[in-house]
Amino acid sequence: LLSTHARDTTVTMAMSALRMASVFGLRSGFSGSRGRVAPTVRTVITRATVAEPVVVKREDVITGDKSNNVTDHIFEKIGYNLHKRADHPLGIIKAAIEEYFDETFGKDTFTSFDDMYPVVTTYANFDSVLVPPDHVSRGSNDTYYVDETHVLRCHTSAHQLEMLKDGATKFLVTGDVYRRDSIDATHFPVFHQMEGVRVFDHTEWEGGDAVQVAQTELRNTLEGLAKHLFGDVETRWVDAYFPFTEPSMELEIFFKGEWLEVLGCGVMQGAILTEAGLEGKKAWAFGLGLERLAMVLFDVPDIRLFWSDDKRFTKQFKAGMFKAGGVGMQKFKSYSKYPPCLKDVSFWLPKDDEDGLNTFTENNLCEVVRDAAGVLVESVSLIDEFENPKKGLTSNCFRIVYRSMERSLTDDEINTIQTKVREEMVSKLGVELR
Repeated sequence: LLSTHARDTTVTMAMSALRMASVFGLRSGFSGSRGRVAPTVRTVITRATVAEPVVVKREDVITGDKSNNVTDHIFEKIGYNLHKRADHPLGIIKAAIEEYFDETFGKDTFTSFDDMYPVVTTYANFDSVLVPPDHVSRGSNDTYYVDETHVLRCHTSAHQLEMLKDGATKFLVTGDVYRRDSIDATHFPVFHQMEGVRVFDHTEWEGGDAVQVAQTELRNTLEGLAKHLFGDVETRWVDAYFPFTEPSMELEIFFKGEWLEVLGCGVMQGAILTEAGLEGKKAWAFGLGLERLAMVLFDVPDIRLFWSDDKRFTKQFKAGMFKAGGVGMQKFKSYSKYPPCLKDVSFWLPKDDEDGLNTFTENNLCEVVRDAAGVLVESVSLIDEFENPKKGLTSNCFRIVYRSMERSLTDDEINTIQTKVREEMVSKLGVELR
């Protein structure tokens, strides 16, 4: 729902660059091997059929529909469920948060759901949480469309209305979410969110102000969660805007010498509760990103590491190892820093069409690079841009940094990947290489 290179620099980047990808939502191996063929099915357990795994076939998400923009790189991540692995950093943080809610409200008072099906309707993903019709997140530049009316969920909030209609009034939802985004150490097109919702009956505020009652409990709950995760830290609240809550707030903590955003939250809009058949009730909701918290608390410098099965990474984490604020807790120890391979590509941007649209965007370029290189790409950044008034064209130069987290790359394999990237930039993005 609501969801934000030395040690201190890692903290800063993880908390700021992931900010919008983590607050309220608006594999046994890497897929980076160039020659790997994607499996044709992925297994996902849904809430309704825990005993009967639902098989997600490639054709279920790569449909050939004119709106479809899901790639094999994304399909291969479906069903890995990193948040359900007890010895994984994401699973450890998830367990710590669930433990807090059990301790605070009573065991199992908040029901935890972590197996919701990742393909949802556009109504569930956008309209049910009051995302405006013209909001940028609805565009194919930001969202993975399966077809015109179905997407890979952009946030766990996509299940909120369904849960409320099913009668859930105190619940946590955790899952993998999907967004087309830039490529750097703190962004990955698949990441994991957790959100919480708590519904109030009118008897719980009788004689008082319903919004104030909900907001007070929300603040107390989340300040307690921040201290559970980060230790005895100073907290502060910042006013925010989310279309699905009013009032809306962000919680910040003073951690390692700076203010860092932890999560977003608010009192749920009445229209959502009315649609769920809960007219007259109040509710609060919050959302956070598991990768963002894990990167800070475990000192993980690159988000791609969470997808690694290299034992040098996986053996460093065990269920139950979490300690508040990371004090006395083993942090990630880097086992190697393999050399990068830098490739620059210069090109003329295509001209806008009659509707003022352009086939080139940075997100589209990142998708081309990801599909060719998988997790071998570390970053994609614009390093030069200039206008040619005689040609009426704009030139861009992007630097692509390739680096494996597990081994040294060869010139031959990177040259092959880069050739594919250049070819697809022309065929898919309409650029003119320089």
